[in-house]
Amino acid sequence: MQRIYFDNAATTSLDPRVLESMMPFLTEKFGNPSSIYSYGRETRLAVESARKTVAKLLNAHPSEIFFTSGGTESSNTAIHAAVYDLGCTHIISSPLEHHAVLHTIEHLVKKGQVSVSHVKLFSNGHVDMEDLKNQLASGTKKTLVSLMHANNEIGNMIDLHAVGELCKQYHAIFHSDTVQTVGHFPFDLKSLYVHFVTGAGHKFHGPKGIGILYIKESIKIEPYIHGGSQERNMRAGTENVYGVAGFAKALEIASANYELDSAYINDIKMYMMDQLKKNIHDVSFNGDPCGKSLYTVLNVSFPKNEKSEMLLLNLDINHICASGGSACTSGAQQGSHVIAAIQTNNDHVAVRFSFCRNNTKEEVDAVVAILKDLI
Repeated sequence: MQRIYFDNAATTSLDPRVLESMMPFLTEKFGNPSSIYSYGRETRLAVESARKTVAKLLNAHPSEIFFTSGGTESSNTAIHAAVYDLGCTHIISSPLEHHAVLHTIEHLVKKGQVSVSHVKLFSNGHVDMEDLKNQLASGTKKTLVSLMHANNEIGNMIDLHAVGELCKQYHAIFHSDTVQTVGHFPFDLKSLYVHFVTGAGHKFHGPKGIGILYIKESIKIEPYIHGGSQERNMRAGTENVYGVAGFAKALEIASANYELDSAYINDIKMYMMDQLKKNIHDVSFNGDPCGKSLYTVLNVSFPKNEKSEMLLLNLDINHICASGGSACTSGAQQGSHVIAAIQTNNDHVAVRFSFCRNNTKEEVDAVVAILKDLI
């Protein structure tokens, strides 16, 4: 049986057109962008051209776009900058955040740099906006709000504009982990009150090891990584030129095909949801899959029994790639912190299926047929 890949929220395949755009910088155009010779100037031009492309597609200024190694570095940089450079001593976040955010905040709390509070969540995993407003209104410390645009495990999305307006009203700094949405939704950063957003190329058919951090032009922070003058003195280290070129190309392709791809992928998601309900008794779905949610993610709870407790392993034996959690913990056995935060019923096993434009309904049929035998 051919492999069926339903773990696209973790990482996606590299689009051949993206690889083609990267190849010159992996072969003949390998000069150092910091050098003054022609090879160096050519690669410098490629980096800056990519920056302009990304900025245009996100409706930001090129000076607000910084290339990083990925979403984890970008979120770490933003949170540290908010505390050490912008003076935030309190952080409002949620227990559903990616570990890149949760662990960074935990580290700062242990060092005594900040206090932290979590917004209340509804039973479907959505953020209680009234509670967020109350926390901001009653706060006395300079505050960073760090809330992800879309949850990587259950797919729930916040209203970036609404959160931003609350942060603006109460003079809070706003960081959003947008790794699951950059490359999947249109962005208009000029219209949003947000200070930091993040992106990772491998989430939308770009290369691994390349990401972005948007830093609002009106704020000034110090470098997180020291040792060189790259990225306008903000991020030391020789530029990942082929990664930068690949990120820009992948975002360009994703943006051009957003309407067709999003409709197609959402149809796959809803088809799988329907087939699971028809074929598996007592199946349920985590989050808000039919509401404000990623069109790429379907988190499913299966009834727990001797077979389903080893469900991910048995899916793997059948050449099906799915996840029990985020990309960083999908091989671990401790379970999902996201599901633990919203699900009180321990009689179910949660599996995340996540889709891309390469998936088909025939693959869904094959997976559901195997799941019928496994549950």
